[in-house]
Amino acid sequence: MLVLVRHGETQANAAGLLLGRSQSPLTERGVAQARALGAVVGLPARVVSSPLARALDTAAAWGLDQVIEVDERWVEVDYGEYEGRALADLGPDVWQAWRADPDYRPPGGETLSEVGRRVRHACHELFAVPGHGARAESDVVVVSHVSPIKAAVAWALGANDTVTWRLQLSTASVTAIGWGHDAPVLHRYNVTVPGPGGRAR
Repeated sequence: MLVLVRHGETQANAAGLLLGRSQSPLTERGVAQARALGAVVGLPARVVSSPLARALDTAAAWGLDQVIEVDERWVEVDYGEYEGRALADLGPDVWQAWRADPDYRPPGGETLSEVGRRVRHACHELFAVPGHGARAESDVVVVSHVSPIKAAVAWALGANDTVTWRLQLSTASVTAIGWGHDAPVLHRYNVTVPGPGGRAR
């Protein structure tokens, strides 16, 4: 099983800012979320992470013995000039163009199609070797970000990359993709675990 974990809440997430390649530390809530995820991931066969600190810190919070493998393909989308801006600051014309066209490129940034291609390659590799990848009895856990995880879901569903705009993905959420007879199968999506005083969703 391929278990996709979105990192815990960061300061930029809490402020409602677009967060791509910039480093933003986990909030206290994000650290608590990351620790709570440890009970969900258990003892996976492998742990793979985006190179960004918020993903690596989330994986490190589980205290596992495995080496955390870094894979650049699971890094967040590059928002280019939109990086760090509030969502409300982008005009309706930008949102309309972005949502309609997976090849729309934020100035100096990356398209959803490009994210989709790199994530699909990573997913194919993880499922390629039965018994050693995500088809093994133990899970492979990937700690990543909202855009790559949505891209992986689009891959599993055989959907266009624009489907990502119709998916909500919470911080510290868990999504799982298995392998069916001849294709990937989405087992669960955007499952969150209870934090201190919270409830699972």
